[in-house]
Amino acid sequence: MEDTKRKIEAILFVTGRFMDVEEISKLCNIGSTGLVKDAINELMKEYEKSSSALQIFEENNKWKLNIKKEFNYLTTSLLDNSELDASTTKTLALIAYKNPVLQSEIIKMRGNGAYDHIKALKEQEFITSERQGRTRTLKLTSKFFDYFDLVENEIKLKFAELEQKSGNKDEQK
Repeated sequence: MEDTKRKIEAILFVTGRFMDVEEISKLCNIGSTGLVKDAINELMKEYEKSSSALQIFEENNKWKLNIKKEFNYLTTSLLDNSELDASTTKTLALIAYKNPVLQSEIIKMRGNGAYDHIKALKEQEFITSERQGRTRTLKLTSKFFDYFDLVENEIKLKFAELEQKSGNKDEQK
């Protein structure tokens, strides 16, 4: 069981994204998904008991190794030096909020500089575009969700929560 747990730990560490039992089993060359699930549960308990900054998170029957929430503040300086500049990040945030969205709508909101942002986001495979009449439809890719540790169907919920919090602040003024 220890060998199985260490294999799973290595896979979760290297991938850095949520994975289901079947995918973990396949990558570890372990035929029994039951054994893998038992090992994951044991690993989760080990991380909870230890003073490690790491933790295994479970969401919708998928698991991921990540830093504990209380240590997120340490990574903010790393994120400030990310591959995307601030204006491209803002364009990506707008695309994520409206996903899917017409490119013409993004250009109206962000200006002509957004063409360069969109090009960079497509090159880095965070978005795709499909021709739709005289414009294009922009959509988020699975790389976007993996990179930002998001579950595709929950992003709209996160934005709704932010809007609600923002609305509550406006009402308090």
